[in-house]
Amino acid sequence: MIRIGILGKIGSGKSYVANSFGYPVFNADKEVSKIYRSNKKIYYRLKKKLPSYINKFPINKSELTKAILSNKTNLKKIIYIVHLEVRKKMRLFLKKNLKSKIVILDIPLLLENKINNKKDILIFVDSKKIDIDERLKKRTNFNSKLFNKFSKIQYSSLYKKRRSNFIIKNDFTKNTVKKNVQYVLNKIL
Repeated sequence: MIRIGILGKIGSGKSYVANSFGYPVFNADKEVSKIYRSNKKIYYRLKKKLPSYINKFPINKSELTKAILSNKTNLKKIIYIVHLEVRKKMRLFLKKNLKSKIVILDIPLLLENKINNKKDILIFVDSKKIDIDERLKKRTNFNSKLFNKFSKIQYSSLYKKRRSNFIIKNDFTKNTVKKNVQYVLNKIL
């Protein structure tokens, strides 16, 4: 099984590129949302660590946002608790897709949380800052302060580009992404 890790800035179109490969995708952001909606064990652990912020189940993202913005150590606490569960979900995904030729790992903190393997093929999704900013502003729950906090815990784009096997330019048009994905598939298969 070939594991492809998708890297890039927040809002660069990583998930769109990941889904364009046509192979099973592990989307960490979706898994985190499911955890907040349905995992009581995680709720109790977060409530214990952040009792003045986490008040009800399912976990409300606005409570998490308040916790993160009020104290810089709160984000680390949340990441520690939630990412252990995300790793479990990823292991289950990999086990379930063992027979798949390729799997795509759409995990925003793939390198930062050392989730990648040495053999993983890393692809950096490169988008223009102006396009990213435009897309982020259209998101319903976009919070620039929260965005800045998350940006600070990520490695730089330059570092991620250097670590990547391929760079896919994303101009947010279907044809460009499709052509770039096909190029990568031709090279690795």
